[in-house]
Amino acid sequence: MSEFLYAIVEYIAKIHNYIMHLNDRYEYHFSDKQLHFLVIGIIGMLLVFVIYPLFKWLARTGHVMVITWIYVFTLIIVLTFAIEIGQKVTNTGNMDFADIVFGVVGFFIMFLIFSLIRSIYHGILKLIRHWGR
Repeated sequence: MSEFLYAIVEYIAKIHNYIMHLNDRYEYHFSDKQLHFLVIGIIGMLLVFVIYPLFKWLARTGHVMVITWIYVFTLIIVLTFAIEIGQKVTNTGNMDFADIVFGVVGFFIMFLIFSLIRSIYHGILKLIRHWGR
C-alpha cells in the first residue's frame, strides 16, 4: 500500500511541475497561492459533479452505509496525515508513513468486524420476520 501512496505522491508532483511549467511558459505570473486557489477549486468542483450524483443514487437505493464509509474513510486519511504532520511539527514523535498505513488498516479491520456483526444482526432480523409470517 505504501508503494501505491508513494506513486500517487509522485504523480501529483509531476502534475504540480507541469502546471508550474504552464504558468511560466505562458507568463501568467500566478503566485503559488493563486494557483492553489484555482487548481483546488477546480478539482473540488469536479469532485462535486461526480460525487453528488453518486451519493444521491446511493441514498436513493438505500446504501447510506456506503456513503458513511466513504465519508469516514476520507476523514481517517486526513486525520492520520494531520497526526503525523503534527508529530513532526511539535517533535512529539516520529513522522512515519507506516503509522498512516497501520492506522488506515486498523480502520479497515474494525469496519470489517462491524460489518460482519451488522450482517449477522440483520440476517437474524430477516429470519425472525420470515418465521413470523
